[in-house]
Amino acid sequence: MNDFTPERGPRRREPVFNMPGVIVAIIAVLVLIHVWREYMLDVTGDGEFLRRFAFVPGRLTAALNIDAVAAYLTSIARQPDQLNIARYFLEDGSAQPWTLLTYSGLHGDWLHLGVNSLWLAAFGGPVARRFGWFRFLALFAVTAIAGALFYYLFHRVDFVPMVGASAAVSGIMAAAIRFVFQPGGPLGPAIYGGSYPPEIAARLPAVSLVAAFRDRRVIQFTLTWFAINFIFGFAAAPLGITASAIAWEAHAGGFIAGFLIFGLIDPPPLNPSVLSKWQYPQFTPDEDNRA
Repeated sequence: MNDFTPERGPRRREPVFNMPGVIVAIIAVLVLIHVWREYMLDVTGDGEFLRRFAFVPGRLTAALNIDAVAAYLTSIARQPDQLNIARYFLEDGSAQPWTLLTYSGLHGDWLHLGVNSLWLAAFGGPVARRFGWFRFLALFAVTAIAGALFYYLFHRVDFVPMVGASAAVSGIMAAAIRFVFQPGGPLGPAIYGGSYPPEIAARLPAVSLVAAFRDRRVIQFTLTWFAINFIFGFAAAPLGITASAIAWEAHAGGFIAGFLIFGLIDPPPLNPSVLSKWQYPQFTPDEDNRA
């Protein structure tokens, strides 16, 4: 079936590589950071880089409740490996609050970076077209911070650094499901026998927060997402899929934040006159079938 515009007949198909500039820029920055760490820094330099920019929950706890950290250090006194890691990342005991965001720019390995970039490219496009670059970056930052804080609730005296854009990507995926399944939307059913261009499809009215909890497609996607997240969070390391634990709590925190704050970041709806141009294509289903 051909795609049609209301006035010009068959619409030119979109190129395969058609990501918004902000998505390309984020992925490029993430790649450059990883290249810098992988090929420009030695082990000592990379360790210092992690100490400055990775999120370490125990460091935040040290600034809020030093007694809890002291008790933890006492409990691992006979475990020199864990004690050395804790002392290294505790450093001077400062909270380094910027790491609540900067950790999202670092990744454990190329596979970690590749998976996050792939999901960002897949789900970030419609959200970026809807939000524009400024609102999109705001969503990325807020969900990354929310993911770190949610992770912190479960690992208050943990001194193993957490890295990765997964929480922000999860938040973007959650924001996307508020509108992509709508009729005529990027993943929704076609209407009027044709389809909207990506820029219009991404701007269709979103489902309300209350209605989202009753939308079958939203519920199915959310339950599937959480199931996969929990399975990989608990089984990935034991099964040898990855050498390090997956911070499923950060993913969940970012997803929940993206789902809930969508309405606060969502731009004003399209002018009805703009949308009306696309609601009555100048063709009939029979004409489309003969094309």
